[in-house]
Amino acid sequence: MMSVLVSILLRVLLEAGISRWTLGENFNERVLPSIIHETLKAVVITQRETVSREIRKILTERARNFNIALFGKEFTHAIEAKQVAAQETERAKFIVEKAEQDKRSAIIRAQGEAKSAELIGQAIANNPAFLALRHIEAAREISHTISSSANKVFLDSNDLLLNLQQLTVANKQKK
Repeated sequence: MMSVLVSILLRVLLEAGISRWTLGENFNERVLPSIIHETLKAVVITQRETVSREIRKILTERARNFNIALFGKEFTHAIEAKQVAAQETERAKFIVEKAEQDKRSAIIRAQGEAKSAELIGQAIANNPAFLALRHIEAAREISHTISSSANKVFLDSNDLLLNLQQLTVANKQKK
């Protein structure tokens, strides 16, 4: 198998307008080559399949006039296999990257939960009323959920964590 390197030369005709004044006298030597190169590369890369197919078609037809076979079935299969392998590699990279991101997310979440548990533990140790406050907040949330429900619920206050008077009495008795 033989490969040939081909360079593409693109000629751009332009009208030098106000850009000459803002970019300097030699902007066509400094700025334009990089812009043109990037644009050409972007077009060739984004339309690689179309360009490749068209080049292969024209080259095959022209080479046939000279009894030259450029692209055999083995070559086509090799190219397809390479493209499939490249796509699978990219897919595997994506899966690995997603797994790493999920892992980092889980670690951060676990660290946050551990810090939260630590802070709650410190709050309970430093202020016994913190637990009573959390109890009141839970009771408020439960009562709000039940009151906004269309269903009728018959429960006593102990089941709803609404026995708040006993809670305050119990705390006063501890003191």
